[in-house]
Amino acid sequence: MCGIVGYTGKQKAYPILINGLKALEYRGYDSAGIALFESGKLKISKEKGRVKNLDDNSDLKSSNSSIGIAHTRWATHGVPSSDNAHPHLDNSGNFAVVHNGIIENYLELKEFLSKNGYKFKSETDTEVIPNLIHYYYEKEKDFLQAFNRTIKDLKGSYAILVLSPLFDGIYVAKMNSPLVIGEGEDENFIASDIPAVLEYTKNFYFLNDGDLAYITNNSLVFYNNDLKEVNIPKKVIDWDKNAADKNGYEDFMLKEIFEQPRAINETLAGRIILEDKCNFLDINIDSKYLKNVNKIYIVACGTAMHAGRVGKTVLEELTDIVTIVDVASEFRYNYQVIDKNTLCIFISQSGETADTIAALKLAKKNGAKTIAISNVIGSSITREADYTIYTHAGPEIAVASTKAYVSQISTISALAIYFAEILQVKDITYLEKLKKELLDIPEKIDDILKNSENYKKIAKDIHNVKNCFYIGRGNDYTTAMEGSLKLKEIAYIHSEAYPAGELKHGPIALIEDGTSVIGIITNKKILEKTISNLQEVITRGAKVVLVTDCNYENNDMIIINIPKTNYLFAPILAIVPLQLIAYYVAKEKNLDVDKPRNLAKSVTVE
Repeated sequence: MCGIVGYTGKQKAYPILINGLKALEYRGYDSAGIALFESGKLKISKEKGRVKNLDDNSDLKSSNSSIGIAHTRWATHGVPSSDNAHPHLDNSGNFAVVHNGIIENYLELKEFLSKNGYKFKSETDTEVIPNLIHYYYEKEKDFLQAFNRTIKDLKGSYAILVLSPLFDGIYVAKMNSPLVIGEGEDENFIASDIPAVLEYTKNFYFLNDGDLAYITNNSLVFYNNDLKEVNIPKKVIDWDKNAADKNGYEDFMLKEIFEQPRAINETLAGRIILEDKCNFLDINIDSKYLKNVNKIYIVACGTAMHAGRVGKTVLEELTDIVTIVDVASEFRYNYQVIDKNTLCIFISQSGETADTIAALKLAKKNGAKTIAISNVIGSSITREADYTIYTHAGPEIAVASTKAYVSQISTISALAIYFAEILQVKDITYLEKLKKELLDIPEKIDDILKNSENYKKIAKDIHNVKNCFYIGRGNDYTTAMEGSLKLKEIAYIHSEAYPAGELKHGPIALIEDGTSVIGIITNKKILEKTISNLQEVITRGAKVVLVTDCNYENNDMIIINIPKTNYLFAPILAIVPLQLIAYYVAKEKNLDVDKPRNLAKSVTVE
């Protein structure tokens, strides 16, 4: 949610800042703003709506300023408006601030500042920050001290950039909100996510929570929360700049659907090794520890949680360890029996999902060993966890996750095989066969993608429906949940997923003539039972689409055949047609598939 860009260097700042904001549009936002420092003054432009509005209307385009900050806002406190858009100024006009996150105690701080004569122009929580900085600066007469006192007063989450005529650079601070610093030659960049500045540099620094930094065109100084200078290692992010471009595809989502075979290959490369043991150098877990593990928790949100549900089946099947999947936002409020013999796996594409990070911290506090699965190097979750396993999907720009999802399932599947090899609880021949099946998945996805035109026809049939139901059993039910979520996210159609056997326990009352039902069957053992459930809805007038790898024919339904694989990995294949159906339904409705309304790519607030 929200996007931040900062620049200080030798080039004109305005085009770099605008391009950075455009690269972050996938994060979700409702207004945008920019502040430049030129001729001893701060110049600010803010607009409600898209970055294009800012670029069309800004009088800053001709500025020669080489330093500035910019922001896209996703409304939390106060409606979308130019007044509530960032940057925000203090009453003196000396400190311009952009901020991602939520200041939970802003009302208390606002009351304190109001009593000290400060006036507020917006409804936001952010406006307390520049005014609090001014309050402390008047006392300290030293900006770094004032800034540090300010952030110590803030409760909640923040990534903050401060621009002022009183100094030549940009001050930044971070707590539970993503922020990266990119290093160039005689120029430096700041952003809430790597793609914003990927075309300028591959060298990045990642602040720890509570850290501050002062950034000029030719220097980077990092401080901890005691204002002692600290060294932060530089990391090279070897993402291809073109990975953040559409490369001829109409939308990022379609591009990312077609990138799934490559994403899985990259994720499994060097980890799944035929006729040898799996290689997970990223973690150091031995047989002694694993044999004492009494349970595994998988904790995540949304699509990542669905990946965790698939992973649960694979882990239990291959390790005989009870595995529990929990929604991150509920994890802290449920009663959890966690100790040093509990292994907790946390999944987040961005590595910045606030609920997941909070759950991870709780698990560590209770003594559990923690593993983070993320797509973003240096993200918050990867720094908090005991161990990190990176997926290698490359930057995922579309809000609705596709290639990150299949990469997450592939990662957990490979991890389960690795654990099984360590524990020696499964026949080695069986594990070897599973490895080959997993490595063959990308080629099978390629086969599915060759028939993408077929899904356009299905989309034309169902794009006008008001309700859609997805059903399946076992892992197929998880695929139904993810397919349903995709339709909701980008096509704005009410859809629900149910275990197929639960239909007659209530949901079947909603079936009427023309209702769309999508079934998934990838396990021959449950073929007859699920077909029986589909027949029940057909007799009540439903139009049925079936995604299956079973040899089955039925003239009463549209059947989408997918390649056969082991049922443990079938969800990776079965989701691809559902992603395409959701995509083409959204296109039939002329919707923005990459930036669906009200949604953000990285959910950095709880």
